[in-house]
Amino acid sequence: MVLPHLRGRWRLLFGMVLANRPWLLIPGLKSALVASLATGAVATVNSTVWLLAGSLSWWRLVVATVASITLVVAWLVIDGELWDRPDDESPQARERSRLYNTSTLLTLTSGVLMGYFALYVVNLAWAYFILDPDLMGGYLNKTLGYRDLFVLAWFVASAATVGGGLGSGLETDEAIRAAAYSKREEDRRDRLAHDRDSR
Repeated sequence: MVLPHLRGRWRLLFGMVLANRPWLLIPGLKSALVASLATGAVATVNSTVWLLAGSLSWWRLVVATVASITLVVAWLVIDGELWDRPDDESPQARERSRLYNTSTLLTLTSGVLMGYFALYVVNLAWAYFILDPDLMGGYLNKTLGYRDLFVLAWFVASAATVGGGLGSGLETDEAIRAAAYSKREEDRRDRLAHDRDSR
């Protein structure tokens, strides 16, 4: 495979990520989805989580978001054995592996980000449905309003994302690859792995 020049590579990379359909990553990992929803539901009604969410500044919430997404992406790459290695030491093989690995990271990051925002919306709706800010405030001895539920949902989304990452450990490597890659990409990687093993 001859790789195009820089502008063409960006288009190729974008096409590879779209072909992998990152929006189907989380629905394709059933155990991760169940674990993240369960973690979010339990964390939302936990008074310790209320206290933690209320004590965090915005930049710590941002760090928690980035850390949770990074941890899940790294875990999926490692657990699903998604990292591509060059066939040989040639510059073309190394460049090809860089392209495949970049597309994998972008696919997983996009998919986990979409899952994160979906969790935020679900947890916010859940919090609005079951929590009364006055009751929470009385329990924590501070004045709270409905605006505080946005912060709570943000913190819970980070915790639920990590919970989903742990839940993905129950998935097989094949299930993780099927969720991360399109059928065509999965077949191509299987052929490459088979070629390497037969050498």
